[in-house]
Amino acid sequence: MDTVHAPAPRPLTVRAPAAPLSGSVAVPGDKSISHRALMFAALASGETRISGLLEGEDVLRTADAMRALGARVARTAPGAWQVTGQGLGALAEPADVLDMGNSGTAARLLSGILASHGIFSVMTGDASLRGRPMKRVTDPLSATGATFLSRAGGRLPLAIRGTADPAPLSYRLPVASAQVKSAILLAGLNAAGTTRVEEPVATRDHTENMLRHFGAQVTVAPLGAGGRTITLAGRPRLVARDVAVPGDPSSAAFVLVAALLVPGSSVTVRGVGLNPLRTGLFTTLREMGADLRLSNERTEGGEPVGDLTAVAGPLRGVDVPADRAPSMIDEYPILAVAAAHAAGPSRFRGLEELRVKESDRLAATVALLQRNGVAVDVVGDDMLVTGTGGAVPGGGRVETRMDHRLAMSATVLGLVAAAPVSVDDTAFIDTSFPGFIDLMNEIGAALTP
Repeated sequence: MDTVHAPAPRPLTVRAPAAPLSGSVAVPGDKSISHRALMFAALASGETRISGLLEGEDVLRTADAMRALGARVARTAPGAWQVTGQGLGALAEPADVLDMGNSGTAARLLSGILASHGIFSVMTGDASLRGRPMKRVTDPLSATGATFLSRAGGRLPLAIRGTADPAPLSYRLPVASAQVKSAILLAGLNAAGTTRVEEPVATRDHTENMLRHFGAQVTVAPLGAGGRTITLAGRPRLVARDVAVPGDPSSAAFVLVAALLVPGSSVTVRGVGLNPLRTGLFTTLREMGADLRLSNERTEGGEPVGDLTAVAGPLRGVDVPADRAPSMIDEYPILAVAAAHAAGPSRFRGLEELRVKESDRLAATVALLQRNGVAVDVVGDDMLVTGTGGAVPGGGRVETRMDHRLAMSATVLGLVAAAPVSVDDTAFIDTSFPGFIDLMNEIGAALTP
């Protein structure tokens, strides 16, 4: 069953550029929205046209999976795709194993879809994904009537016997997670009755927004201090709707932080998605004193979008509350790089979710900083970084652990280090940010293998 082959490692040694970074660029489409656009279009009746789709490896795995489940999925131009779905409940049983590569988002969301269709399927992934826990998704999904068979801890490969008559779920998330929430809502699409999810802290709401876009009835009500209750009416008629995917704020983060840290730099990233449940990093950077300017605000495909310009300048340490974590959970490694460069201590609270990312991202981020001379510690689920107030010492070798965000964060760290930083592998960057090295070179980073 294990036919997944990792790409050949692409090591990189990063040095500080000889000149400031400058220019105006656009980053690839939002990965979270791209996954959902393909999935929801496959569940809808009719033809959906998608523009700006992220064509990284993670999203292409989702396209392959939806094709294997009976949807017609075709690329018509760079970033432009057409998906023809057969309607909710009409997925076909796949003839082979669904290989999700490195994408935990795709695997978890697809688990919800597969649980509520009366078909048998098997999912696998690369070595990194096969090591990541799935029980926090499969345990609540089992209440639909679906059955799951996996390795210890719910790890892939995962066999799913879905049910054609799923029970609606009512579930309170023990830990805020947009992926778990989304899996439950997607299972509820094909269930008669109402599915209800309570989250202790508001997480990214792309699933709710896009479900409404395709015709589902989704309501959101406040719950306690910062939580929400999401209610979905089951078995809606999902109808094809075109989707415009904005630039991914998680990808823009690497470009913007590099511009904030390399002296004299000024870089604009055009067309960035500005969903308020995704912009915790931008709020935090401004609290650190970052010169981050917003222009050309607009709405595209139901999501707020704008252009962001980062201008280099001094940063100060910051204390980030735990309730902000869901809005920036993917950005903590690059925020840690900014904090290492800032003056004074920073504390990032409530990072338990980082332990179940592509790697134990909390431990990997600590190792990234320590090996490059930055003082960092973990107390419970909090990370404490003591900034240098300027260039970090550098000189270390970073083990990326097949984690694309760690590889990009290490690359940015190398641009602002006194000694070159060695990155063991940048191949996995393509899962979320194809063309990252070329784009960074376009603004002056001078990255060469």
